[in-house]
Amino acid sequence: GTSSIHRFIAPGLMSSSVKPEDATPHDPQMQPREDQAPRPKAPAYARDLVGYGRSPPNPKWPGGARVAVQFVINYEEGSENCILDGDKESEKLLSEIVGVPAYPGVRHMNMESLYEYGSRSGFWRLHRLFTERNMPLTVYACAMALERNPEAAQAMVEAGWEIASHGYRWWDYQFVDEATEREHIRLAVEVQQRVTGTRPLGIYQGKPNVNTLRLVAEEGGFLYNSDSYADDLPYWNTKFGRPLLIIPYSLDNNDMRFAQSLEGERFYQYLKDTFDCLYQEGASAPKMMSIGLHCRIVGRPGRALGLAKFLDYVQSFKQEAWVCRRIDICNHWYKNHKPVTANL
Repeated sequence: GTSSIHRFIAPGLMSSSVKPEDATPHDPQMQPREDQAPRPKAPAYARDLVGYGRSPPNPKWPGGARVAVQFVINYEEGSENCILDGDKESEKLLSEIVGVPAYPGVRHMNMESLYEYGSRSGFWRLHRLFTERNMPLTVYACAMALERNPEAAQAMVEAGWEIASHGYRWWDYQFVDEATEREHIRLAVEVQQRVTGTRPLGIYQGKPNVNTLRLVAEEGGFLYNSDSYADDLPYWNTKFGRPLLIIPYSLDNNDMRFAQSLEGERFYQYLKDTFDCLYQEGASAPKMMSIGLHCRIVGRPGRALGLAKFLDYVQSFKQEAWVCRRIDICNHWYKNHKPVTANL
């Protein structure tokens, strides 16, 4: 049979070109390789604490790359908490004002303008850094924010960037009821389709709850989810009917960690150390490296040069570092690393 996922197949991923028997099986339940000792069976538990274990699969990145390097710009400005949008309080997270509480029932003018810097100025600085180097990336776009800056949305499309969903609002969905979250996922797809001309194929809700992954799978059109930090490689979730690819994200290779006291050189050094470690391991076990960026954080001049320095460093490795979009990793995994139970 044909899975509904074929209706949303990404550019360059032809479902008919890959036969199940051609795919490399990397199910955690698969039998070990001949040169590998049998894996002891872990007790049943709702969480997977085992993963790929001591012998992760070789992803066989294009061109024999040792590391897949994936940059993400989080586009959130204009979708954060604000009483202008009917919210009960102002935004309090991820700005230059560290530790500020939310202001119930009133606008927080400083917080609003700090966010506005991201959409008005920081985005365009990041846009220049990447387009001048012809380096691809993925945007995690909150649909409400995207809708409010059509010029930025147009620039993302023109640059050939993937625009994945970052939900409808930049909310913490931990205690949001299921019906509201389901409607927000629907709106995120609908608004992005209208603004950019294409629906998102990946989603990173960002602050999910126990229902989020199931609701993403039930929506039916997403190829991957990134609400995980659990591995250095993609892996499959098969709990909700058809398999859904999980492409883990990063909160350590992320400028949000440095909002308190970041100078660009520290950001560069941390990213470089991460890349160097993965590059060394990649001689025998290639991995992926995700880097999270925010327009209002690393888009500031004092931090942007550290990012630029890292971009140039990665480019110096040429084909040994595969700089790609998340949808490119997704396409590669669907083609080469299907779970044996998949009907894709």
